[in-house]
Amino acid sequence: MNKPDVREVLKERILVLDGAMGSLIQTYNLTEEDFRGEKFKDHPHSLKGNNDLVGISRPDVLKEIHCLYLEAGADILETNTFSGTTIAQADYHLEHAVYDINYYSAKIAKEAADEYTAKNPAKPRYVAGSIGPTNRTASMSPDVNDPGYRAVTFDQLVVAYSEQVKALIEGGVDILLVETIFDTLNAKAAMVAISDVQEELGTNLPVMISGTITDASGRTLSGQTAEAFLASVSHMDLLSVGFNCALGADLMRPYLEVLSNNTSFGVSAHPNAGLPNEMGEYDETPSDMQKQIIGFLDRGLVNIIGGCCGTTPAHIKAIADAAAKYKPRKKINLQLETV
Repeated sequence: MNKPDVREVLKERILVLDGAMGSLIQTYNLTEEDFRGEKFKDHPHSLKGNNDLVGISRPDVLKEIHCLYLEAGADILETNTFSGTTIAQADYHLEHAVYDINYYSAKIAKEAADEYTAKNPAKPRYVAGSIGPTNRTASMSPDVNDPGYRAVTFDQLVVAYSEQVKALIEGGVDILLVETIFDTLNAKAAMVAISDVQEELGTNLPVMISGTITDASGRTLSGQTAEAFLASVSHMDLLSVGFNCALGADLMRPYLEVLSNNTSFGVSAHPNAGLPNEMGEYDETPSDMQKQIIGFLDRGLVNIIGGCCGTTPAHIKAIADAAAKYKPRKKINLQLETV
């Protein structure tokens, strides 16, 4: 479907990203048989909880969730592929299914986005291929007794990300989103994979980069400040750089200010609905979150805004209603030195 390049739309208005996927999938109370479907019915290992399979085994559920977010006002859907690498899928012994996981999730999101674009061409909808951090880190040892040990190498990450990126592109995504970055070395491997695959396929999809500040220290898990994180990823021409997850909107704001003041790229944010309570649940209401997001908007900090863990279509509607009243952040003419 023909629609404007998202890079041009971003100059005109704030774009709204969708919200959490996993918690909504949980509301469907899917069984082991639901996750298996026909394709994996004879798989020798348990698959319940492997949410990335829903695009294959229960595509009706996945499309319904996408449509809920589109109805709420989302401009950008994320594919259900956060753990869609051979590295992450190894936990379920499903390395062989990675291409299909990414391809079909992208295809379903694309179908939903195209349907809503056709309904209202003045509000085109886009699909961002979600590329998660994997469950391994290239910068740190998982063994306190062997600090030099690494559970994964940079080259292994590039190979794994390349498989995912190729499937997402061939499935029809409009954007590639490297998100929830706790280790920038992992993200750099994803960026290498994106460059290599795009060159191979002859594509030029825009790229979003979104890191995670893990706690009040103001640093990523691998120890970078917001300034260092920005410098580390600014060698690539990006659609946006931002932060997601870990923190609620109120705690995320100072780190967004760092990005906004120091980059000529767009700035994105999709915070959690507050911090998890003792039960691991998120208590921040759509109204609460909207008030905090308005703080971003009043300060002109963002070009893309959405929600992460604990957010629902109701949260995204509240965010979209607020964002519609504001102009997008004006990009500044600055390029940091790369490191």
